[in-house]
Amino acid sequence: MQTHFTLEQLRDPDTAESNRILRTCVHCGFCTATCPTFVLLGDELDSPRGRIYLIKDMLENDRPATPEVVKHVDRCLSCLSCMTTCPSGVHYMHLLDHARQHIEETYRRPLPERLLRRVLSLVLPHPFRFRMALVGARLARPFARLVPGQSMTAQRLRAMLRLAPARVPSPSPTEGARVHPAEGPRRGRVALLAGCAQQVLSPSINEATIRLLTRMGIEVVVAKGAGCCGALDHHMGHHDPAMRLAGANIEAWSREIAGDGLDAIVINASGCGTTVKDYGFMFRNDPLAEKAAAVSALAADISEVLTRFGYAPSRATPGLTIAYHAACSLQHGQKITAEPKALLKAAGFKVKEPVEGHLCCGSAGTYNLLQPEIAGQLKERKLGNIARLRPDVIASGNIGCLTQLGGGATPAVHTVELLDWMAGGPKPAALAG
Repeated sequence: MQTHFTLEQLRDPDTAESNRILRTCVHCGFCTATCPTFVLLGDELDSPRGRIYLIKDMLENDRPATPEVVKHVDRCLSCLSCMTTCPSGVHYMHLLDHARQHIEETYRRPLPERLLRRVLSLVLPHPFRFRMALVGARLARPFARLVPGQSMTAQRLRAMLRLAPARVPSPSPTEGARVHPAEGPRRGRVALLAGCAQQVLSPSINEATIRLLTRMGIEVVVAKGAGCCGALDHHMGHHDPAMRLAGANIEAWSREIAGDGLDAIVINASGCGTTVKDYGFMFRNDPLAEKAAAVSALAADISEVLTRFGYAPSRATPGLTIAYHAACSLQHGQKITAEPKALLKAAGFKVKEPVEGHLCCGSAGTYNLLQPEIAGQLKERKLGNIARLRPDVIASGNIGCLTQLGGGATPAVHTVELLDWMAGGPKPAALAG
């Protein structure tokens, strides 16, 4: 694709990178076939190629974002399926991140949307605030159907109340900075990203991760000062808050690297993993660049770490059929496709994959709150494809997907909880019935 940025514009490193990405695109349109919003809506501007044209025009002319650009960029799930499909290697993720930052800097959203995005930014990355918000939402949940109107604000409010869990889990005894010693001879030492929303919505995921790793002889450190990865703010275009959160993690993990060293930084929420593995790029022009690159190099999904250290089950197979849902951030963002399925099969489960496995379930961070109608359509499409497999359990490696797909007739369980169960841990609570 031909571009016409001025030399002055190209002095900005973000613009220079976007220019490089735009010039990689050859207009082939392969991305349209695997883009969830284009598949649903059939609008070229709701495809990666269409959005690339809009972003190019906006950035090249250095003008404020228009309502049309905002609408179509906001509708993007950041599922990155287009990056898996693209034969030219267009790094759509970095281009989209730049566009979203430009939108937040140049476009004034309607007041209700500004307030919602501000609340999400202030609440979700902070476990205590998020837990208190969920308690309030749980009390209001029965009244979701009474919210009047079909405005976007009303739809979003109903979506927030519907997604609130019927029961808010108590804080985990493993919560907080500490060292979880290995059982037996120490084979390795890792830091665990405890996360933000996940440890509130499903603390059992971190508990299972810690149990399984320590049982395998791996010391697990939850570093003091580490918290939210910054992805939620980053994908809303909130550059400075995202960088502050990410920077705190980089400093916290760098202290562990400089101390007793780390074999990996383990992440069991794949949406977070995609972002942490991108810290090196995000901080490329920052004083923390070297530390960020070292952190990104150590970041690994839990499935990668279990594969590396030789996971092995210790229980007889329960004979369950698993519908494996590949989270977009895992299969497209991190290019991890084989490891989770291989581990589940090694644990004795029968693993099946639904058709259209490349399509997003509609969760996508805060997408199911900000774009509830499209997210709902994608959810029903995904659940319909999963139901045809007649599984006993849905397994996935991302809390957003589990929240989106859970609550129905088929329980949704994190992959690591199933693997921990088969290696001596407790049966996942979702399977207790």
